[in-house]
Amino acid sequence: MYAYTLQSAAQALGITRPELIKRMRAKRLLNDRNLPAQPQQHRAYLFIHESSWPHPSLGMQYSSSTRIRRDALRWLAFQLDMQPPAPPPPDRADVA
Repeated sequence: MYAYTLQSAAQALGITRPELIKRMRAKRLLNDRNLPAQPQQHRAYLFIHESSWPHPSLGMQYSSSTRIRRDALRWLAFQLDMQPPAPPPPDRADVA
């Protein structure tokens, strides 16, 4: 399943990543760590992507970031009082 990063969602909406974060925080969609402020309520639209990688001297490193589900970009535009983007192209991975 394809999901938008904050950077790719901002590009699709025609704004910058910092502007998207600012608007999402103003609408209380993101917390101060740029993660979904209400993950259970908005789980159909936003989710937390967790990853890890080994560092040679510091050991295992962990990170979390917000992702926007593929079909949620129009919802996000509505939440931010913006013009919705064009529908995304069909995902080739969804073909049987």
